[in-house]
Amino acid sequence: MRILIVTDAWFPQINGVVRTLDTVRGELDALGHRVEVISPKDFRTIPCPTYPEIRLALFPRHQIARVIARFEPQAIHIATEGPLGWAARRLCLKRKLPFTTSFHTKFPEYIHARFRIPVSWGYAVLRRFHKPSRGVMVATPTLARALEENGFKTVKPWSRGVNTGLFHPRERGFLEGPRPISLFVGRVAVEKNVEAFLKLDLKGTKYVVGDGPQMAELKARYPQVRFTGYKTGEALARHVADADVFVFPSRTDTYGLVLLEALASGVPVAAYPVHGPIDVVNGHRIGVLDEDLGCAVRKALKISRTACRDFALGFTWRACAEQFLGNLHPFELGD
Repeated sequence: MRILIVTDAWFPQINGVVRTLDTVRGELDALGHRVEVISPKDFRTIPCPTYPEIRLALFPRHQIARVIARFEPQAIHIATEGPLGWAARRLCLKRKLPFTTSFHTKFPEYIHARFRIPVSWGYAVLRRFHKPSRGVMVATPTLARALEENGFKTVKPWSRGVNTGLFHPRERGFLEGPRPISLFVGRVAVEKNVEAFLKLDLKGTKYVVGDGPQMAELKARYPQVRFTGYKTGEALARHVADADVFVFPSRTDTYGLVLLEALASGVPVAAYPVHGPIDVVNGHRIGVLDEDLGCAVRKALKISRTACRDFALGFTWRACAEQFLGNLHPFELGD
């Protein structure tokens, strides 16, 4: 099948959305499907306000139309609600082409955290965006229920996987500083709630792996914390595996792919009891969820690293890709 994926999130961005889409694309290729990705790299762009590393495509509709004419897709998936997503949506509606979408990011909460715009306004916009979709793919049952209660229709499950060959337990001692080592991996930005982790009174050493708009501010405010910048591949895997506990302070992520990467590395998780951690961690004795994040960290240090690894082995990218395939709405351009 020829599958067209439209996404405003793509390389050189480093985040869970990009890694999920790229990994699923590779799995679909391996299954014999042809996948084409329309991303900002194909267009003139401008930097996103307050997020210059995110590029926004300018006037993309005509070029999207040309790709559809050339590629002749049999299924279209619109992954994000940015300029490319809206342009592809308008084009599909005009041509009566069915499409699916996915809900990766709680943009209403993100925008509220930055600009204090009411969350209800953001969800009104997103309901409109996803309403014509033949399937709104979401990562967890908790998020699915929340969206359905918020008026979203045709919600479908689309879980995640983890590369257990890259993320696995390793010999420890790579990271410097007194133990225990508490680690955060992700974008250093207000919506990730990183400061909730940094202000905790914890024994040992705190590490932050990532970058973002809050980096300079938080480095100045917390000089005792080790900030490494972005890491990928083997370097990222080594950092994660050497931690004693993985701290996930976000209250707005829809899943948190890094949770699975930490667990696959044998590292227990400490997080708030919110969407994402509730579905991944709760009830499996692989982490601790608590509104007192410091308490969660201290309790998580006692969890079996073997149990964490065994749990993560149940999540594969092949299963994720097959679930994505099952959610698509195939068609022929001549229909």
